[in-house]
Amino acid sequence: MTNLPSSHQSTKFILEQLKDIAASVMSAAEAGNTEKVLQRIAEVSQELVQAKYAALGVPDGHGSLKYFKVVGITPEEIARLEHYPEGKGLLGAIMNEREILRLENMKDDSRSVGFPANHPKMDNLLGVPIQVGKQLLGMLYLCDRQDGQPFSIEDQWLIETLAGYAALAITGTQLSDQIAKITLLEERERVGMELHDGVIQSLYAVGIKLKLLSLSEKATSTDLDQVIANLDNTIEDIRGYILNLKTATYHKKTIFQSINDTISRLAIPETLKIKIHAPDEIPLFPLDLLESICQIINEAISNTVRHANASIINIILEQTSDVIRVTIEDDGKGFNLKDIDNVKGLGLRNIRQRVTINHGTMRVESDKNSGTHITFEIPIKSLR
Repeated sequence: MTNLPSSHQSTKFILEQLKDIAASVMSAAEAGNTEKVLQRIAEVSQELVQAKYAALGVPDGHGSLKYFKVVGITPEEIARLEHYPEGKGLLGAIMNEREILRLENMKDDSRSVGFPANHPKMDNLLGVPIQVGKQLLGMLYLCDRQDGQPFSIEDQWLIETLAGYAALAITGTQLSDQIAKITLLEERERVGMELHDGVIQSLYAVGIKLKLLSLSEKATSTDLDQVIANLDNTIEDIRGYILNLKTATYHKKTIFQSINDTISRLAIPETLKIKIHAPDEIPLFPLDLLESICQIINEAISNTVRHANASIINIILEQTSDVIRVTIEDDGKGFNLKDIDNVKGLGLRNIRQRVTINHGTMRVESDKNSGTHITFEIPIKSLR
Protein backbone atom coordinates (compact mmCIF):
# COMPACT_ATOMS: atom_id res chain seq x y z
CA MET A 1 0.00 0.00 0.00
CA THR A 2 1.14 3.55 -0.71
CA ASN A 3 2.57 5.47 2.24
CA LEU A 4 0.29 7.97 3.97
CA PRO A 5 -0.02 11.18 1.94
CA SER A 6 2.67 13.67 2.77
CA SER A 7 0.31 16.58 3.40
CA HIS A 8 -0.67 18.61 6.44
CA GLN A 9 -3.45 16.22 7.36
CA SER A 10 -3.46 15.57 11.06
CA THR A 11 -3.35 12.06 12.47
CA LYS A 12 -6.82 12.63 13.89
CA PHE A 13 -8.21 13.55 10.46
CA ILE A 14 -6.61 10.48 8.85
CA LEU A 15 -8.10 8.22 11.53
CA GLU A 16 -11.51 9.77 10.93
CA GLN A 17 -11.15 9.06 7.22
CA LEU A 18 -10.22 5.44 7.93
CA LYS A 19 -13.22 5.13 10.22
CA ASP A 20 -15.54 6.59 7.57
CA ILE A 21 -14.14 4.28 4.89
CA ALA A 22 -14.53 1.21 7.11
CA ALA A 23 -18.08 2.17 8.05
CA SER A 24 -19.04 2.78 4.41
CA VAL A 25 -17.67 -0.55 3.22
CA MET A 26 -19.19 -2.49 6.10
CA SER A 27 -22.51 -0.87 5.31
CA ALA A 28 -22.09 -1.95 1.68
CA ALA A 29 -21.40 -5.51 2.85
CA GLU A 30 -24.87 -5.60 4.40
CA ALA A 31 -26.50 -4.97 0.99
CA GLY A 32 -27.18 -8.69 0.57
CA ASN A 33 -26.08 -10.59 -2.53
CA THR A 34 -22.72 -10.23 -4.25
CA GLU A 35 -23.89 -7.94 -7.07
CA LYS A 36 -25.52 -5.47 -4.68
CA VAL A 37 -22.37 -5.38 -2.54
CA LEU A 38 -20.21 -4.71 -5.60
CA GLN A 39 -22.53 -1.93 -6.74
CA ARG A 40 -22.49 -0.26 -3.34
CA ILE A 41 -18.68 -0.43 -3.09
CA ALA A 42 -18.44 1.25 -6.51
CA GLU A 43 -20.79 3.99 -5.25
CA VAL A 44 -18.71 4.47 -2.07
CA SER A 45 -15.49 4.78 -4.10
CA GLN A 46 -17.08 7.46 -6.31
CA GLU A 47 -18.23 9.44 -3.28
CA LEU A 48 -14.85 9.11 -1.56
CA VAL A 49 -12.81 10.92 -4.22
CA GLN A 50 -15.70 12.83 -5.85
CA ALA A 51 -15.29 11.13 -9.23
CA LYS A 52 -17.71 11.54 -12.09
CA TYR A 53 -17.53 7.84 -12.92
CA ALA A 54 -16.70 4.71 -10.94
CA ALA A 55 -16.78 1.00 -11.68
CA LEU A 56 -15.94 -2.26 -10.00
CA GLY A 57 -15.02 -5.22 -12.18
CA VAL A 58 -14.66 -8.82 -11.08
CA PRO A 59 -12.57 -11.18 -13.24
CA ASP A 60 -14.11 -14.41 -14.51
CA GLY A 61 -10.82 -16.32 -14.44
CA HIS A 62 -10.68 -16.51 -18.24
CA GLY A 63 -9.29 -13.08 -19.07
CA SER A 64 -12.63 -11.27 -19.08
CA LEU A 65 -15.10 -9.89 -16.53
CA LYS A 66 -17.80 -11.75 -14.62
CA TYR A 67 -19.30 -8.58 -13.10
CA PHE A 68 -18.93 -4.93 -14.03
CA LYS A 69 -20.83 -2.48 -11.82
CA VAL A 70 -20.83 1.18 -12.84
CA VAL A 71 -21.78 4.52 -11.29
CA GLY A 72 -22.25 7.81 -13.15
CA ILE A 73 -23.60 6.34 -16.40
CA THR A 74 -27.36 6.16 -16.91
CA PRO A 75 -29.15 2.91 -17.94
CA GLU A 76 -29.99 4.58 -21.26
CA GLU A 77 -26.30 5.29 -21.90
CA ILE A 78 -25.40 1.71 -20.98
CA ALA A 79 -28.05 0.38 -23.37
CA ARG A 80 -26.45 2.35 -26.24
CA LEU A 81 -22.97 0.87 -25.68
CA GLU A 82 -21.65 -1.35 -28.44
CA HIS A 83 -20.58 -3.86 -25.78
CA TYR A 84 -19.73 -4.00 -22.08
CA PRO A 85 -16.06 -3.63 -21.03
CA GLU A 86 -14.23 -6.90 -21.64
CA GLY A 87 -11.16 -6.52 -19.43
CA LYS A 88 -8.81 -5.38 -22.19
CA GLY A 89 -6.49 -2.39 -22.51
CA LEU A 90 -5.94 -0.44 -19.30
CA LEU A 91 -8.61 -2.46 -17.50
CA GLY A 92 -6.70 -5.58 -18.42
CA ALA A 93 -3.43 -4.06 -17.20
CA ILE A 94 -4.89 -3.56 -13.74
CA MET A 95 -6.44 -7.03 -13.80
CA ASN A 96 -3.50 -8.99 -15.23
CA GLU A 97 -0.55 -7.05 -13.86
CA ARG A 98 -2.17 -6.18 -10.50
CA GLU A 99 -0.86 -2.67 -11.14
CA ILE A 100 -2.14 0.60 -9.66
CA LEU A 101 -2.67 3.17 -12.40
CA ARG A 102 -3.05 6.93 -11.96
CA LEU A 103 -3.17 8.64 -15.35
CA GLU A 104 -4.03 12.17 -16.39
CA ASN A 105 -4.73 11.15 -19.99
CA MET A 106 -5.62 7.53 -20.61
CA LYS A 107 -5.22 7.85 -24.38
CA ASP A 108 -1.52 8.69 -23.92
CA ASP A 109 -0.79 5.28 -22.37
CA SER A 110 0.39 2.73 -24.94
CA ARG A 111 -1.83 0.04 -23.39
CA SER A 112 -5.02 2.02 -24.03
CA VAL A 113 -7.35 0.53 -26.64
CA GLY A 114 -10.01 3.24 -26.47
CA PHE A 115 -13.70 2.91 -25.66
CA PRO A 116 -16.55 1.05 -27.35
CA ALA A 117 -18.94 3.04 -29.53
CA ASN A 118 -21.28 5.45 -27.66
CA HIS A 119 -19.12 5.37 -24.50
CA PRO A 120 -18.98 8.67 -22.53
CA LYS A 121 -15.72 10.62 -22.93
CA MET A 122 -13.29 10.02 -20.05
CA ASP A 123 -9.74 11.29 -19.56
CA ASN A 124 -8.31 10.69 -16.06
CA LEU A 125 -8.02 7.21 -14.56
CA LEU A 126 -7.34 5.89 -11.08
CA GLY A 127 -7.33 2.09 -11.07
CA VAL A 128 -6.64 -0.10 -8.03
CA PRO A 129 -6.78 -3.91 -7.72
CA ILE A 130 -8.77 -5.47 -4.88
CA GLN A 131 -6.95 -8.50 -3.58
CA VAL A 132 -6.23 -10.68 -0.56
CA GLY A 133 -2.67 -11.95 -0.76
CA LYS A 134 -2.27 -13.26 -4.31
CA GLN A 135 -6.01 -13.72 -4.88
CA LEU A 136 -7.50 -11.01 -7.10
CA LEU A 137 -11.11 -10.30 -6.15
CA GLY A 138 -11.79 -7.28 -8.32
CA MET A 139 -10.63 -3.94 -9.68
CA LEU A 140 -11.77 -0.41 -8.86
CA TYR A 141 -11.81 2.11 -11.70
CA LEU A 142 -12.35 5.84 -11.09
CA CYS A 143 -12.53 8.33 -13.96
CA ASP A 144 -12.50 12.17 -13.99
CA ARG A 145 -12.87 14.10 -10.76
CA GLN A 146 -15.91 16.35 -10.56
CA ASP A 147 -13.74 19.43 -10.02
CA GLY A 148 -11.82 18.77 -13.24
CA GLN A 149 -8.51 18.17 -11.45
CA PRO A 150 -6.44 15.01 -11.98
CA PHE A 151 -6.49 12.36 -9.27
CA SER A 152 -3.95 13.08 -6.52
CA ILE A 153 -1.72 10.85 -4.43
CA GLU A 154 -4.19 11.42 -1.59
CA ASP A 155 -6.99 10.06 -3.80
CA GLN A 156 -4.87 7.03 -4.59
CA TRP A 157 -4.22 6.37 -0.91
CA LEU A 158 -7.93 6.64 -0.10
CA ILE A 159 -8.93 4.20 -2.85
CA GLU A 160 -6.15 1.76 -1.89
CA THR A 161 -7.43 1.86 1.68
CA LEU A 162 -10.98 1.34 0.48
CA ALA A 163 -9.82 -1.61 -1.63
CA GLY A 164 -8.40 -3.29 1.47
CA TYR A 165 -11.73 -3.11 3.29
CA ALA A 166 -13.59 -4.03 0.10
CA ALA A 167 -11.58 -7.25 -0.17
CA LEU A 168 -12.89 -8.33 3.23
CA ALA A 169 -16.47 -7.38 2.33
CA ILE A 170 -16.39 -9.24 -1.00
CA THR A 171 -14.83 -12.33 0.58
CA GLY A 172 -17.53 -12.37 3.26
CA THR A 173 -20.31 -11.98 0.70
CA GLN A 174 -18.91 -14.77 -1.48
CA LEU A 175 -18.80 -17.01 1.57
CA SER A 176 -22.45 -16.22 2.30
CA ASP A 177 -23.35 -17.06 -1.31
CA GLN A 178 -21.58 -20.40 -1.01
CA ILE A 179 -23.46 -21.18 2.19
CA ALA A 180 -26.75 -20.34 0.42
CA LYS A 181 -25.86 -22.72 -2.43
CA ILE A 182 -25.02 -25.48 0.04
CA THR A 183 -28.35 -24.87 1.78
CA LEU A 184 -30.17 -25.17 -1.55
CA LEU A 185 -28.34 -28.43 -2.34
CA GLU A 186 -29.28 -29.76 1.08
CA GLU A 187 -32.91 -28.80 0.36
CA ARG A 188 -32.77 -30.68 -2.94
CA GLU A 189 -31.37 -33.72 -1.16
CA ARG A 190 -34.11 -33.50 1.49
CA VAL A 191 -36.84 -33.33 -1.17
CA GLY A 192 -35.23 -36.26 -2.99
CA MET A 193 -35.28 -38.32 0.20
CA GLU A 194 -38.93 -37.42 0.83
CA LEU A 195 -39.82 -38.41 -2.73
CA HIS A 196 -38.02 -41.70 -2.28
CA ASP A 197 -39.29 -42.50 1.20
CA GLY A 198 -42.84 -41.18 0.77
CA VAL A 199 -44.13 -40.66 -2.74
CA ILE A 200 -42.32 -43.52 -4.47
CA GLN A 201 -43.44 -45.93 -1.77
CA SER A 202 -47.02 -44.68 -2.19
CA LEU A 203 -46.86 -45.26 -5.95
CA TYR A 204 -45.46 -48.72 -5.33
CA ALA A 205 -48.39 -49.47 -3.01
CA VAL A 206 -50.91 -48.20 -5.57
CA GLY A 207 -49.31 -50.40 -8.22
CA ILE A 208 -49.64 -53.48 -6.01
CA LYS A 209 -53.31 -52.71 -5.31
CA LEU A 210 -54.06 -52.29 -9.01
CA LYS A 211 -52.37 -55.61 -9.78
CA LEU A 212 -54.35 -57.37 -7.03
CA LEU A 213 -57.59 -55.83 -8.31
CA SER A 214 -56.85 -57.03 -11.83
CA LEU A 215 -56.42 -60.59 -10.51
CA SER A 216 -59.44 -60.53 -8.22
CA GLU A 217 -62.85 -61.65 -9.41
CA LYS A 218 -64.49 -59.86 -6.47
CA ALA A 219 -63.15 -56.38 -7.19
CA THR A 220 -65.79 -53.65 -7.27
CA SER A 221 -65.97 -50.14 -8.67
CA THR A 222 -65.67 -48.87 -5.08
CA ASP A 223 -62.33 -50.64 -4.70
CA LEU A 224 -61.12 -49.06 -7.93
CA ASP A 225 -62.34 -45.62 -6.86
CA GLN A 226 -60.31 -45.92 -3.66
CA VAL A 227 -57.15 -46.76 -5.57
CA ILE A 228 -57.73 -43.85 -7.93
CA ALA A 229 -58.22 -41.54 -4.92
CA ASN A 230 -54.91 -42.75 -3.47
CA LEU A 231 -53.21 -42.12 -6.79
CA ASP A 232 -54.66 -38.59 -6.99
CA ASN A 233 -53.34 -37.84 -3.49
CA THR A 234 -49.89 -39.08 -4.45
CA ILE A 235 -49.86 -36.93 -7.59
CA GLU A 236 -50.75 -33.90 -5.45
CA ASP A 237 -47.84 -34.75 -3.14
CA ILE A 238 -45.47 -34.84 -6.13
CA ARG A 239 -46.86 -31.55 -7.41
CA GLY A 240 -46.33 -29.96 -4.01
CA TYR A 241 -42.73 -31.15 -3.78
CA ILE A 242 -41.95 -29.88 -7.28
CA LEU A 243 -43.55 -26.48 -6.70
CA ASN A 244 -41.74 -26.03 -3.39
CA LEU A 245 -38.43 -26.98 -4.96
CA LYS A 246 -38.91 -24.68 -7.97
CA THR A 247 -39.90 -21.79 -5.73
CA ALA A 248 -36.82 -22.42 -3.56
CA THR A 249 -34.56 -21.92 -6.59
CA TYR A 250 -35.99 -18.41 -7.05
CA HIS A 251 -35.97 -17.50 -3.36
CA LYS A 252 -32.31 -16.50 -3.21
CA LYS A 253 -32.13 -14.76 -6.59
CA THR A 254 -32.72 -11.19 -7.69
CA ILE A 255 -35.00 -10.37 -10.61
CA PHE A 256 -31.97 -9.70 -12.81
CA GLN A 257 -30.28 -12.96 -11.81
CA SER A 258 -33.44 -14.99 -12.48
CA ILE A 259 -33.82 -13.55 -15.98
CA ASN A 260 -30.11 -13.94 -16.67
CA ASP A 261 -30.18 -17.58 -15.52
CA THR A 262 -33.15 -18.24 -17.82
CA ILE A 263 -31.24 -16.83 -20.79
CA SER A 264 -28.06 -18.73 -19.91
CA ARG A 265 -29.90 -22.04 -20.46
CA LEU A 266 -30.82 -21.11 -24.05
CA ALA A 267 -28.75 -21.72 -27.16
CA ILE A 268 -28.02 -18.12 -28.17
CA PRO A 269 -26.08 -17.59 -31.43
CA GLU A 270 -22.93 -15.47 -31.22
CA THR A 271 -24.46 -12.93 -33.61
CA LEU A 272 -27.27 -12.13 -31.15
CA LYS A 273 -26.72 -9.84 -28.15
CA ILE A 274 -29.18 -9.78 -25.26
CA LYS A 275 -29.31 -6.85 -22.84
CA ILE A 276 -31.21 -7.06 -19.56
CA HIS A 277 -32.52 -3.97 -17.80
CA ALA A 278 -34.11 -5.23 -14.59
CA PRO A 279 -33.82 -4.54 -10.84
CA ASP A 280 -30.95 -6.39 -9.23
CA GLU A 281 -32.98 -7.02 -6.09
CA ILE A 282 -35.14 -9.73 -4.56
CA PRO A 283 -38.70 -9.46 -5.99
CA LEU A 284 -41.43 -8.12 -3.74
CA PHE A 285 -44.09 -9.93 -5.77
CA PRO A 286 -44.84 -13.70 -5.54
CA LEU A 287 -42.06 -16.02 -6.69
CA ASP A 288 -44.39 -18.08 -8.88
CA LEU A 289 -45.06 -14.90 -10.86
CA LEU A 290 -41.31 -14.39 -11.33
CA GLU A 291 -41.17 -17.94 -12.65
CA SER A 292 -44.00 -17.17 -15.11
CA ILE A 293 -42.23 -13.99 -16.29
CA CYS A 294 -39.02 -15.97 -16.88
CA GLN A 295 -40.96 -18.57 -18.87
CA ILE A 296 -42.50 -15.83 -21.02
CA ILE A 297 -39.06 -14.33 -21.66
CA ASN A 298 -37.77 -17.82 -22.47
CA GLU A 299 -40.54 -18.30 -25.05
CA ALA A 300 -40.06 -14.84 -26.57
CA ILE A 301 -36.30 -15.23 -26.97
CA SER A 302 -36.68 -18.73 -28.41
CA ASN A 303 -39.10 -17.28 -30.99
CA THR A 304 -36.65 -14.55 -31.91
CA VAL A 305 -33.76 -16.99 -32.28
CA ARG A 306 -35.81 -19.29 -34.52
CA HIS A 307 -37.61 -16.77 -36.69
CA ALA A 308 -36.45 -13.14 -36.44
CA ASN A 309 -32.80 -13.17 -37.58
CA ALA A 310 -32.20 -10.38 -35.05
CA SER A 311 -28.87 -8.99 -33.84
CA ILE A 312 -30.06 -7.57 -30.49
CA ILE A 313 -32.80 -8.17 -27.93
CA ASN A 314 -33.58 -5.73 -25.13
CA ILE A 315 -35.43 -7.01 -22.07
CA ILE A 316 -36.75 -4.28 -19.78
CA LEU A 317 -38.58 -5.04 -16.53
CA GLU A 318 -40.08 -2.20 -14.49
CA GLN A 319 -42.14 -2.50 -11.33
CA THR A 320 -44.24 -0.03 -9.37
CA SER A 321 -46.49 -0.56 -6.38
CA ASP A 322 -49.34 -1.44 -8.76
CA VAL A 323 -47.95 -3.14 -11.85
CA ILE A 324 -45.10 -5.13 -13.35
CA ARG A 325 -44.28 -4.10 -16.91
CA VAL A 326 -42.03 -6.16 -19.16
CA THR A 327 -40.88 -5.14 -22.63
CA ILE A 328 -39.10 -7.53 -25.00
CA GLU A 329 -37.92 -5.91 -28.22
CA ASP A 330 -35.71 -7.05 -31.09
CA ASP A 331 -34.40 -5.61 -34.35
CA GLY A 332 -35.32 -8.67 -36.41
CA LYS A 333 -37.28 -9.01 -39.63
CA GLY A 334 -40.67 -8.76 -37.88
CA PHE A 335 -44.01 -9.66 -39.48
CA ASN A 336 -47.30 -8.12 -40.54
CA LEU A 337 -49.67 -7.92 -37.57
CA LYS A 338 -52.60 -8.67 -39.89
CA ASP A 339 -51.11 -12.13 -40.32
CA ILE A 340 -50.56 -12.73 -36.61
CA ASP A 341 -53.18 -15.47 -36.41
CA ASN A 342 -51.68 -17.26 -39.40
CA VAL A 343 -48.05 -17.04 -38.31
CA LYS A 344 -47.07 -20.53 -37.21
CA GLY A 345 -44.40 -21.38 -34.68
CA LEU A 346 -44.07 -17.95 -33.10
CA GLY A 347 -45.44 -19.11 -29.77
CA LEU A 348 -47.31 -15.85 -29.21
CA ARG A 349 -50.36 -17.81 -28.17
CA ASN A 350 -48.42 -19.44 -25.30
CA ILE A 351 -47.12 -16.06 -24.18
CA ARG A 352 -50.57 -14.51 -24.28
CA GLN A 353 -52.03 -17.40 -22.28
CA ARG A 354 -49.41 -17.03 -19.54
CA VAL A 355 -50.09 -13.30 -19.33
CA THR A 356 -53.85 -13.87 -19.18
CA ILE A 357 -53.50 -16.46 -16.42
CA ASN A 358 -51.79 -13.78 -14.32
CA HIS A 359 -54.61 -11.27 -15.03
CA GLY A 360 -52.35 -9.24 -17.29
CA THR A 361 -52.61 -7.50 -20.66
CA MET A 362 -50.30 -7.79 -23.65
CA ARG A 363 -49.50 -5.67 -26.69
CA VAL A 364 -47.53 -6.72 -29.77
CA GLU A 365 -46.04 -4.24 -32.26
CA SER A 366 -44.29 -5.46 -35.38
CA ASP A 367 -43.92 -4.95 -39.09
CA LYS A 368 -41.81 -6.51 -41.79
CA ASN A 369 -38.15 -5.49 -41.45
CA SER A 370 -38.98 -3.37 -38.38
CA GLY A 371 -38.46 -5.80 -35.52
CA THR A 372 -40.95 -6.95 -32.90
CA HIS A 373 -41.93 -5.19 -29.68
CA ILE A 374 -43.85 -7.17 -27.01
CA THR A 375 -45.07 -5.46 -23.85
CA PHE A 376 -47.10 -7.08 -21.10
CA GLU A 377 -48.35 -5.71 -17.81
CA ILE A 378 -49.47 -7.67 -14.75
CA PRO A 379 -51.26 -5.89 -11.89
CA ILE A 380 -49.61 -6.56 -8.55
CA LYS A 381 -52.72 -5.82 -6.47
CA SER A 382 -54.54 -8.79 -8.00
CA LEU A 383 -51.74 -11.06 -6.73
CA ARG A 384 -52.02 -10.14 -3.06
